[in-house]
Amino acid sequence: MEQKHLFSELQTVCLDVISALRGSSSSSSQVEAAERLQSLMKQIQEHGRAVEPIIDGFTKVYHHFDLDTQTPGNGYRTLVKALLRFRSSHRAKFERITQNLDMQFWKSFWNLTETELLSGLTRITSTLVQVNLTLAVPAKSLSLLLASDPSLSVNVKPPVAHWGPGPVNVRLISHILRQGQDSPEILALSRPEGPQLLLPGGFNRQTAPLSPCLIIHFHGGGFNYLKSWSKDLNVPILSVDYSLAPEAPFPRALEECFYAYCWALKNCHLLGSTAERVCLVGDSAGGNLCITVSMRAISHGVRVPDGIVAAYPATLLTTDASPSRLLTVIDPLLPLSVLYKCIDAYAGTSCQSVQQAPQVDTLAALGQDTVKMLSDFAQGATNWFQTLIDPKSPASTGATSSNGLTPSNSVEKPDRVHDYPENYEPLRSSSLVDIKTPSTPIMKNPFVSPLLAPESLLKGLPPVHIVASALDALLDDSVMFAKKLRNMKQPVTLNVIEDLPHGFLSLFQFSKETQEAADVCAGWIREVLQQGR
Repeated sequence: MEQKHLFSELQTVCLDVISALRGSSSSSSQVEAAERLQSLMKQIQEHGRAVEPIIDGFTKVYHHFDLDTQTPGNGYRTLVKALLRFRSSHRAKFERITQNLDMQFWKSFWNLTETELLSGLTRITSTLVQVNLTLAVPAKSLSLLLASDPSLSVNVKPPVAHWGPGPVNVRLISHILRQGQDSPEILALSRPEGPQLLLPGGFNRQTAPLSPCLIIHFHGGGFNYLKSWSKDLNVPILSVDYSLAPEAPFPRALEECFYAYCWALKNCHLLGSTAERVCLVGDSAGGNLCITVSMRAISHGVRVPDGIVAAYPATLLTTDASPSRLLTVIDPLLPLSVLYKCIDAYAGTSCQSVQQAPQVDTLAALGQDTVKMLSDFAQGATNWFQTLIDPKSPASTGATSSNGLTPSNSVEKPDRVHDYPENYEPLRSSSLVDIKTPSTPIMKNPFVSPLLAPESLLKGLPPVHIVASALDALLDDSVMFAKKLRNMKQPVTLNVIEDLPHGFLSLFQFSKETQEAADVCAGWIREVLQQGR
């Protein structure tokens, strides 16, 4: 097995280094350095012998936690890979910079690919679309037919949580101009600060007929892959730019997404579609919203979508431990403290007051946020670099304010802990992270954590296609949710993409691997839209 060979090679290398260092130096200073290196090699040997049975134990049981034999993926498998491949020194350096940065930083960081600079660069090679409209859907009650009895209707109210009724911002993307997309009704909803109808060279003004299909998208931090999907699938896409936490905690985002879904069903002719086939698509938090919006449709009695494609969805927003969540200990993009901050922000447990965010487009706001993000990151990097020069400097203590900067007022710190095993001390024992474990009943609400939903709410779900990533703290959540649906005889599929982290869709243009993973998602969308036609 791979790990057996690796540990054997590790012991051989250590023995070779120790043998080479013996008697290789003449001066006293060189002898001292050689002795330290020999001691280090012996410690590595000891640690290797201690870790090997743990890895061996994981490899003997991890197949029990797969969805099935055709889908070998779960947190135990990834932990084994991470332990065998990971270079902790690199992680420690990066996490020392990012561990205490606030939610504003991370919101900007995860949307970095949508900033004016990077989106401008990707636009050079990105797919051209004729329709790219930002719309503000007015807050008016909607009347929709009951799915079980079309002779009856149900009233759907606009989102009201926290600050009352307000418009829902959406983006309409279509590779070709279709009937209804340039109608006075849809143009009246267009926001003046957003992009308008585009007719680049090579396009003509001819209007295509309505598509039988419609994609409704809930983002998880990026939009840049939607233009490519609109062309490849030849389907209009309505992406919901829902309000974000911590300014808008649960249930505001769910209310906005459900309202936008119902509005799209009722006004599909304005979006260039007859909505004969509707697919909900989302990644990360957006994947959660795909599932919970469908659950809400079931509870309201309105039509459910024909399928869900969820990439690395968040299905369990509690602080329960799992093997894949241990990956946050070594994950520079989703550290444990950040995962907990995200859960805390969505649950709204730490909000002193909730107020409506300024009505500006998410992408427009990124220009302001990115300046602050880069400033915070640069300051964190400067502090870390200072620790290399002077380990006793204030920057080396790891103390940071809520925005990641060193606080001006020093706070008395507890004495440093020294009760570690012999010859072992964590790399960052003096750089403590501020981790607050959120705990509130809201986290167990089935519309927050659909993994905990009763079967009555999940029984009517359409086919669910989950595309998870192996290097993701949420991997086990996806596997458990897929198992729950399968045990209920609900249609579900699970793909586990190897060697890619959480958020790979936002990076789909940056590597062959992320492009192939995005194509897997597009393949399942095509399956949903073509089934039954």
